[in-house]
Amino acid sequence: MHNPPHPGSILKEDVLPALDLQAQDAAEQLGITRVQFSRFINGHSRVTPDLAIRLSKWMPAPSASMWLNMQAEYDLWQAMHSGKKFKVIAYKVKKISSQKESDLEFA
Repeated sequence: MHNPPHPGSILKEDVLPALDLQAQDAAEQLGITRVQFSRFINGHSRVTPDLAIRLSKWMPAPSASMWLNMQAEYDLWQAMHSGKKFKVIAYKVKKISSQKESDLEFA
């Protein structure tokens, strides 16, 4: 997996210029403050379920779940490539035994 973009950067770099919108106008249309929107498009805050719903109502695609999935992909990549912290976590996790793993059933 490559380094996925922060979902806010997609809005900042692609959507806002294509719609010829300023951040203040987009924030107003979304019903959030300019500061909240600025933090999001600059990668300092995450897509929350509330924001995902607002974004999907504001423009038909991507869907709310797709916005959340983009955030999850971004967060996962960041966690896995954060260097020492991830290596410490991976070292401390003990894998379940093969016997117990075969007993698991997922619907």
